[in-house]
Amino acid sequence: MNKRLLSKRIFTGSVINLRIDEVELPDGRRTSREIVEHPGAAAIVPLDGGNVRFVSQYRDAVDRQLLEIPAGKLKPGEIPRECALRELEEELGVTAGRMTHMATFYSSPGFCDEIMYMYLAEELRPGENSLDREEFVVPESRPLEPVDMLLEEIEDAKSLIGIMMAYRVVNNRREGDIVNQ
Repeated sequence: MNKRLLSKRIFTGSVINLRIDEVELPDGRRTSREIVEHPGAAAIVPLDGGNVRFVSQYRDAVDRQLLEIPAGKLKPGEIPRECALRELEEELGVTAGRMTHMATFYSSPGFCDEIMYMYLAEELRPGENSLDREEFVVPESRPLEPVDMLLEEIEDAKSLIGIMMAYRVVNNRREGDIVNQ
């Protein structure tokens, strides 16, 4: 296991911080690691009948419009489920009667400590849109099935993971219904 010897924050931003750690490797050699610090996020697969509700938005980092599931950064002390509900209403103007936690994972642990909480939102009903001032999203909807066709359209990792997990949850429920008949 690596041993952190020194840590120095070199940038503090509104979304991320950046630090450089000096670490000792298991064989005794020393090296440095550039670490992006992120407060964590919640992502939501909003399932409305057999359709997934998405947001299409321009992403400056990749210089293109992407189709994504709603997601957002955790506020200090915020419970991930509450963040998911807040983002769902802010971005799509809907609330969920049923929220299912599907997974918790690190988005890219080779250089970033961001942890992502993934939810399935169902029993959607109208809420109130309240996008951030710098957020310009276009709501879109796609059928969950056939899932292969949907996955071909998605380029965002959290959205790919969310869609695959939602598909698994829906299919497991179907199989459970068949078994329980």
